Amino acid sequence: MARSVSHAVFGIRHHGPGCAHSLVAALEAYAPSAVLVEGPPDAQAALEQVASAELVPPVALLVHAVEEPRRAVFYPFAVFSPEWQALRYAANTGIPARFIDLPTSIMLGLQNHVEAEAAAAPSDTGVAPSDASAPEAEAAVADDAALREDPVGQLARAAGFAGGEEWWDAQIERRYDPAGLFEAINEAMSALREATTELPAFEARREAHMRTMIRAAQKDGFARIAVVCGAWHAPALTTLGTAKGDSELLKGLPKLKTQATWIPWSHSRLSYRTGYGAGVDSPGWYAHLWTHRRRAHVTWAGLAARLLREEGIDASSANVIEVVRLAEAVATLRELPQPGLSELRLALESVLCAGNSAPLALIRRRLEVGEELGRVPAGGDQVPLQRDLEQEVRRLRLKFSDVRSELDLDLRKANDLARSQLLHRLRLLGVEWGTLRAAGKGTGTFRESWYLEWAPEFAVRLIEASPFGPTLEAAASGSVREKAALASLPALTSLLEQALLARLPDTFASLLSAVDTRGAASSDAGLLMDALLPLVRVARYGDVRATEAAHVLPVVRGLFERVLVGLFPACLQLDDAAAAQLVTSIERAHAACLLLDDSELRGEWLGVVESLVAPDAVHPRVRGYACRLLVEQGRFGKSELGRATSLALSQAVEPARAAQWIEGLLFGQALLLLHRDEVLTTLHEWIAGLSQEVFTRELPLLRRAFASFTAPERRNLARKVKSLGRGLGLGLDGVAHAPSVPVVSLDPARVARVLPTLAHVLGVAHE
Repeated sequence: MARSVSHAVFGIRHHGPGCAHSLVAALEAYAPSAVLVEGPPDAQAALEQVASAELVPPVALLVHAVEEPRRAVFYPFAVFSPEWQALRYAANTGIPARFIDLPTSIMLGLQNHVEAEAAAAPSDTGVAPSDASAPEAEAAVADDAALREDPVGQLARAAGFAGGEEWWDAQIERRYDPAGLFEAINEAMSALREATTELPAFEARREAHMRTMIRAAQKDGFARIAVVCGAWHAPALTTLGTAKGDSELLKGLPKLKTQATWIPWSHSRLSYRTGYGAGVDSPGWYAHLWTHRRRAHVTWAGLAARLLREEGIDASSANVIEVVRLAEAVATLRELPQPGLSELRLALESVLCAGNSAPLALIRRRLEVGEELGRVPAGGDQVPLQRDLEQEVRRLRLKFSDVRSELDLDLRKANDLARSQLLHRLRLLGVEWGTLRAAGKGTGTFRESWYLEWAPEFAVRLIEASPFGPTLEAAASGSVREKAALASLPALTSLLEQALLARLPDTFASLLSAVDTRGAASSDAGLLMDALLPLVRVARYGDVRATEAAHVLPVVRGLFERVLVGLFPACLQLDDAAAAQLVTSIERAHAACLLLDDSELRGEWLGVVESLVAPDAVHPRVRGYACRLLVEQGRFGKSELGRATSLALSQAVEPARAAQWIEGLLFGQALLLLHRDEVLTTLHEWIAGLSQEVFTRELPLLRRAFASFTAPERRNLARKVKSLGRGLGLGLDGVAHAPSVPVVSLDPARVARVLPTLAHVLGVAHE
């Protein structure tokens, strides 16, 4: 602790339980009349909620630009964060607490200013700087940056530790006597700062603003001021100096209007692995250490054993005792006061995990990092959209969690239908709290299965979406209308389907009208076919969502009629890329036709598809796929398929075009080849008849055609092809051919040398 006439500076490391314990003890001994904390002054009003029992860490202050919500900064707090404990101390003792860091409004304003200058700057001319000392200067800057970014790491390496985490854990987190701790931290940081040349302008402005806020607190009459800041800044705040220099640094800085609110945070988001700069390696362990402290290693071993038992792994009480004893023995050998996480890892791996890394990884994920998610008070400074979401979550009996969970819904139940509509509305706003699973536990159109996983970043997306409306329904509708204004016809029908799933009736009606109008004006058969499937799903399953399908069916039939008229002309004189795209569009239109289940319309559709099979002007890939559809629908029998295949793969057809026809024929699943021997036989004969040069040229296309099949399908096809080569299976004549018996010649002399060894392996006597 560094003292001046009226203030004391406590240099801390963010998110350290031992440091937090020491800080609380130091504050109680110092008895300040005000507490100043390194944090965003923009969020000063939010400090009133620190005393609320409903604000449960881990939480974060979200400060964002009002006009540009994407520009946002998070300030996370855990229960073991020294800053949080300082704020709680102030709230419990009834003394003022203030944030003193450079305001986020200025930080975002500076960022905006730098980006604007970069956009307006001329492009790089490629001329190198003329300063001959540039390499030395760059090295000095790199050294300064290393000190500023990781001063604890520098101290750790000087003390012979592998990293800052281990050094801090040994020196601070396991320390029970806070006497002299903060004076020592200040002295160490002063020595490190002396090795730096000059602070960057941004860091200098931060420290200037903190000194300015300390002077302001002194002018307000606080006799004993406790300043809690990052250890690196402590020496710069101990002696305030003159106000003039700080005022010059802060003069004329750009600002953006900001707003602040508390949001739930999670232990996993406090981890280094998420890219959080002030993160810790094991936030779950630190939370445990804050709560249990002197007996942390004993209770930790019990928690690990319980976790493994829940996963079906044996972990007895005797194992727990052995873990504790081994961890204490390792700590004694390392001359440590008590076991820490490193010693516990060794003991757990040896005793409970039996050297297996998989259980240890489970302990790492579930305990060391942890799955704790904080809570924030309802209302407050939240935007209306956030409050509406929280009300809906409570009403529908859902729960925010950053642990992935499964949710199965029966849409015939009112509460489940409302849950589905909520999740779909959030997806329209870019909040992917729920991800639809490929298949649920139930069957039919009344079932819906989701994976749920909340991320704190979703709060920013809600703020971004707040201009669309104060409620989820209004915001989702506004978002859809904005997207629809620039959407293509397929995107428009996809939005229509999403509006149905989200139950946006007014938006649904306007979108349906727009689809009808735009479809009538479109002559692009590809776009019309791409637009059909979402629209047909709406017509087919609209009754599940209490939507009148009768309003959709006329639009569907209108689009289908335009497809039937325009498909054949659209298939003429195509290049390879356009043909590939058109085959995908035909596949979607065919799926829509089958889903609609209209026998008259299906007949008309297959009639148009049949017209694509023969004409040379139609791209061979389209002709091949048309042939496949007709076979699948029973329109082509064995004779028609064999004739089409023979014609497409005849010697008169250029090999490249024949290969494209094959690619169209194979587009989709491999069932056609597995159950149609005449097709496979013809393909086999065609490939076998290619010259070496042509085969090498066409092989990539053929491999691409087969690559879409699943692994089991490819294995079954390989067996089928092998049987053709050996005369097994059914041929074009429909007769089963008997397998030939291979004749193998053996050398008796070589066999005699093997027999003794073979007899020994089998455990029998060799005669």
